[in-house]
Amino acid sequence: MTASTPRRAVLVAALAVATAATAATVPGGSAEAAAAPSAPPAPRASGRAVDNRFWYSYAHWLAGTHQGTTAVGGARPGLEIATPVGRTEYADPHTGKKSTWEYAAWTSPVHRSAVPATEAIASWNARTPAGTWIQVELRGTYGDGRSTPWYVMARWASGDRDIRRTSVDGQTDGRSTVWTDTLAVDAPASGLRITDWRLRLTLYRKPGADRGPTVWLAGAMLSDVPDRFTVPASTPSGKGHELKVPRYSQEIHAGQYPEYDNGGEAWCSPTSSQMIIEYWGRKAAATALTWVNPKYADPQVCHAARSTYDAAYKGCGNWPFNAAYAATYRGLAGVVTRLSSLTELETLVRAGIPVITSQSFTADELTGAGYGTAGHLMTVIGFTAAGDVIANDPNSSDNAAVRRVYKRRQFENIWLRTKRHNAAGKVASGSGGVCYLYAPAAPDAARLGALRAVGVL
Repeated sequence: MTASTPRRAVLVAALAVATAATAATVPGGSAEAAAAPSAPPAPRASGRAVDNRFWYSYAHWLAGTHQGTTAVGGARPGLEIATPVGRTEYADPHTGKKSTWEYAAWTSPVHRSAVPATEAIASWNARTPAGTWIQVELRGTYGDGRSTPWYVMARWASGDRDIRRTSVDGQTDGRSTVWTDTLAVDAPASGLRITDWRLRLTLYRKPGADRGPTVWLAGAMLSDVPDRFTVPASTPSGKGHELKVPRYSQEIHAGQYPEYDNGGEAWCSPTSSQMIIEYWGRKAAATALTWVNPKYADPQVCHAARSTYDAAYKGCGNWPFNAAYAATYRGLAGVVTRLSSLTELETLVRAGIPVITSQSFTADELTGAGYGTAGHLMTVIGFTAAGDVIANDPNSSDNAAVRRVYKRRQFENIWLRTKRHNAAGKVASGSGGVCYLYAPAAPDAARLGALRAVGVL
């Protein structure tokens, strides 16, 4: 759970969720290994309610418009500064600090969305050494030919010494608005949709520095899916499977670090992210944890909270910030996407890929949870033979209590719906199948096959 979630609820109430026949098509960072650098994007099936376009290969980075940037090859191709095109002063709104930076920029080709959309969520994977940061912007075109402004989707760095990582909430042209991490059409019922879009990345570094940031993956997910209170039931596979994912409780951190939203219920997102990062065998370096009070258990969870904290959102629940944090670990990629059913999620888990899901529910809607929430992240790690969901739920009293088994039908509905009734009986919102997907940038054949099977590649 997170105290900041109701701010996103204003957005999600106007947005939609995929129908049972739809499937997400996010090519996560793992797609680098799935195709030769020059391979075109895989064709997308018609009728889907989600369209995704990510740039991640050497050929992708060669495309678009370069202003002082260059494509770099190697095991993980990326985008870097070649020759800065100018200098600018940035006044950090959260610290008041003014600094001068040199910069270069890259603008993607225009992507015509297969889904005229009401919503866009960007994701990126990047390395930002000390003295560097990036800005991610998105500009859409409406169906009537008019364009949005260049919306700032993030000002981001993996650390917080140079700038404060931040979203820029409330940007609007009167037709669409940025709500924390999501660009949304203001009045979907009017029929207005975003039909194509492009991304702009600006890379910053201290003047005269030899190196700057490296961006490995960037793009966005666009969605146009109908509102619903209930979703069709999926059929379980009949095969039980459970992954050995580390268990961490957010609640043992209650009251810790008020500057990062005070631990406890506000840390479900970074706690879930840390579980999967460690499942993939990555850990924070000891030097990265020296700032944590030695009396606190699981200091890596504190580190995850600090590394995902959004100074504008005033919380750790910014979806793309969590994916970007995961991708700072060697060989990992992360994106925010949507899946359409537990069948798809089950396919991923059977291939060894746990998934972080976002859901909202009242206390009586999820048997065994013992709480209600306006928004909460947990990690799905398996399924019983009957098809029930095995989750590492960080909203637990201690690490030992994190593993839970939730009824399949209940879990599927609270995760995939976009409309619900809260404890007061008022209409509220749900995430519509939003999840964080973290996987190796070079997946093995089984995981590659699973990602393709659910439409992620």
